[in-house]
Amino acid sequence: MTRDEIRLRRLGAQYLTQKTDTQTAVRGLCGFQAQFLSNALHAMRLRCSDYKEGGIPAGLCKNWTVRGTVHVFSEADLGLFVRAKGGRNYRSLDFSGYTFWNQRDVWSLTPARQRYFSEVILDALAMGPMTRESLKALCRSHGMDDGEERSMFDAWGGGIRELCERGFIHYTVTEEKTFCLTPPYTPMEDDAAELELARRYFTHYGPASIHDCQYFFHTTAAKVKSWLARLPVLSDTCDGMTYYWIASDIPLADTLPPCIFLSGFDQLMLGYEKKESLFLPQEYLRGIFNLAGIVMPAILADGRVIGRWKYKNRKCTATLFEDTDRMRKTVSDTAIQMWDDLRTVTFEDTQRKE
Repeated sequence: MTRDEIRLRRLGAQYLTQKTDTQTAVRGLCGFQAQFLSNALHAMRLRCSDYKEGGIPAGLCKNWTVRGTVHVFSEADLGLFVRAKGGRNYRSLDFSGYTFWNQRDVWSLTPARQRYFSEVILDALAMGPMTRESLKALCRSHGMDDGEERSMFDAWGGGIRELCERGFIHYTVTEEKTFCLTPPYTPMEDDAAELELARRYFTHYGPASIHDCQYFFHTTAAKVKSWLARLPVLSDTCDGMTYYWIASDIPLADTLPPCIFLSGFDQLMLGYEKKESLFLPQEYLRGIFNLAGIVMPAILADGRVIGRWKYKNRKCTATLFEDTDRMRKTVSDTAIQMWDDLRTVTFEDTQRKE
């Protein structure tokens, strides 16, 4: 198997060469990372035939899932992603046991106080969605002090995140930090859920290496090998590396697309060990994965990252790592096709090549 054959299979399996409906794409790709909702929406725009500009598709949730990061995913997959420790903590308000949060020195909520404020929040959300700031003010009005507020509304999640991970609430699919009640669902057992996620990974991210799968799920090689032993995977080698995938009926393109404006935190960048990426030349690594943990929107041309882009106020600005007249024309033509209201395309911080 050649590098280009692997690239073509990956692009096809991620619906970047032929679109599908939103639910199929979101479920197959294990959701879209969504610290910034605009990134998840752009990822859908690239892949989903039913995507409508400015609209949020129905049947989606936003919550902490893969790698402990916030993703947009299908409501039908609540039991897969929000497992509440295999159901053991599902809808439980007993916070007396050991948790990641309450073992920290800065944690200020007793189990009883955490339960009390959790009930205040759940009663309020029963009336409709509320923003994080509104929930803070509500808890304040019920006697929450500064330390308790820092614990309940910790920047990394805190007590609010515990309510999310126990199946009570989730983010609404909006840019604003707004929460709503989660509909009832049945959490999957952890082993079955992990195997299902691995099946989706090797179907929609494959061909992928063991290192790639480790990177995506933040897990061990032993765990990945245990999944491979239970899945109907095919395998082949390229440049001394073994790649695995699950066959599907997803159509594949004959040639690599000339240009794609990937989203920030795109699954095509996050799905593989970045230091072994077949799409991202290592000399451009920090141009996409910066040291602050941000994954920039990449420009993919003929199967290789050649720059990054941003779009604001009807203006597309491209930073090219490989700046030629041909590449500028390709990027400009793609931008014109991408945005109907585009006014200008500009190039900055580039090194021209003749």
